[in-house]
Amino acid sequence: MHPAVRARTEPEKTAFTMAGSGRAVTFRELDERSNQIAHLLRGIGLRRGDRISLLGENSAEFVLVCCAAARAGLYYAPIGTSLTPGEIGHIVTDSEARAMFAGVAMADKAREAAGAAVGLAGRYSLGGEIAGFEKLDDAVAGLPTTPIADESEGLDLLYSSGTTGRPKGILRPLTDRPLDAPDASTQAYASLWGMGDDTVYLSPAPLYHAAPLRFLMGVMAQGGSAVIMEHFDAESALGLIERHRVTHSQWVPTMFVRLLKLPEAMRRRFDLGSHKAAIHGAAPCPISVKREMIAWWGPILFEYYGGTEAIGSCAINSDEWLRHQGSVGRPMVGKIHLVGTDGAELPAGEEGLVYFSDGGPRFEYLNDEAKTREIEQADGWRTFGDVGRVDAEGYLYLTDRASNLIISGGVNIYPQETENLLVTHPKVAEAAVIGVPNEEFGEEVRAVVQPASWDTPTHELAAELIAYCRQHLSPIKCPRAIDFDPAVPRGENGKLYKRRLRDRYWAGRSSRLV
Repeated sequence: MHPAVRARTEPEKTAFTMAGSGRAVTFRELDERSNQIAHLLRGIGLRRGDRISLLGENSAEFVLVCCAAARAGLYYAPIGTSLTPGEIGHIVTDSEARAMFAGVAMADKAREAAGAAVGLAGRYSLGGEIAGFEKLDDAVAGLPTTPIADESEGLDLLYSSGTTGRPKGILRPLTDRPLDAPDASTQAYASLWGMGDDTVYLSPAPLYHAAPLRFLMGVMAQGGSAVIMEHFDAESALGLIERHRVTHSQWVPTMFVRLLKLPEAMRRRFDLGSHKAAIHGAAPCPISVKREMIAWWGPILFEYYGGTEAIGSCAINSDEWLRHQGSVGRPMVGKIHLVGTDGAELPAGEEGLVYFSDGGPRFEYLNDEAKTREIEQADGWRTFGDVGRVDAEGYLYLTDRASNLIISGGVNIYPQETENLLVTHPKVAEAAVIGVPNEEFGEEVRAVVQPASWDTPTHELAAELIAYCRQHLSPIKCPRAIDFDPAVPRGENGKLYKRRLRDRYWAGRSSRLV
């Protein structure tokens, strides 16, 4: 269901509020403004199945452009703001975008990327002026606020994080579903997490990521209201829950870590009594971190496991998790299969590559048929590339991504457990564990740490962190050395961009790693 449908029955209700500026957009404004943008796109020649790209931080205009594409039968491709102009240009070109929208904070990157792109029929700036772009406000002035004649459902065209290679567009087929027809995802929000027209949803993450964007659209489609943070800040998030009487929210584990590192007095200062469901996913959550969050917020944490490709998913509530600590739940879409290195299916308790059968809709990696085939077995099972195991009750436990495997002296080491431990240390802000070259063993375990404070002597801290790991983990999982970095490359979706770190150590060498 399209969010604008709610304008028919509740036109003056707030669809979303921008947390920083306080700008509130009603369902009437969402309907009228998205209609104008849809007319604009038709006017420059875009038709059903064409694509647009969006480069910008969270803003009202960003949301309205998505809503316009979603009622004009278009694919809309949000682009991560941390990407380089070359990476942005790749997505604009690879997606065959016919129009590009960019926020003024991204002006330099947008100009460079658009300059290298071909086939753009329009370039529009959001929230101000960008040389070579037309201001969106000026472009839609005077256009009709009523629907275009050939409305149809559009879809997001989301690109993978690019943690192990160049981002790939995930293209799903358009449907002929009417804009006012309920869809499976919004029905799942209602059944799993109790979302409805009384929901007040806090969205603290960038909307260019899959889950934040899809949850936002789903909440508004149900008639709920959203509070969108322009940028995440732990203290501000707690204040917003109190001020707006937030009922539902969505997080990634790094946000939990930052929340837990707030002073105890600050954490207890806010009234969080309205908060019914804190949903999290996107990356593994350290067990100790989740325990502390449940102890603080109560059994309102709900975890999901899935991916942008939507080939299958799992879910687990707090009560289940406390009985199955570390699990990401049982399947809610698809059936799980664990597959060994020989391609044979494994029984419960054994570790293998996680596949789903009978899962979500078909999709393809845009312009990469080989990548599409790579994730699928002959029998149709498909994988996100994660390694894990299933217990006797059908609960899935993830070990790590297969691409993160370190092979040192013939021993397979998955670094996720070490990373989960390091981020709990009070002197650590972020941590990544990778394999680096070793002449004798092929690879050795190395940690790259972003300290909570640069005032700490790095050689002393390194020794302290290695000892901390050895106190809690098997020696083979512990880093032999620790390097320090002012900003470990982790996206706001919670995912580590290990490719960027590995490139530093493997430059000029023949690495087995992708």
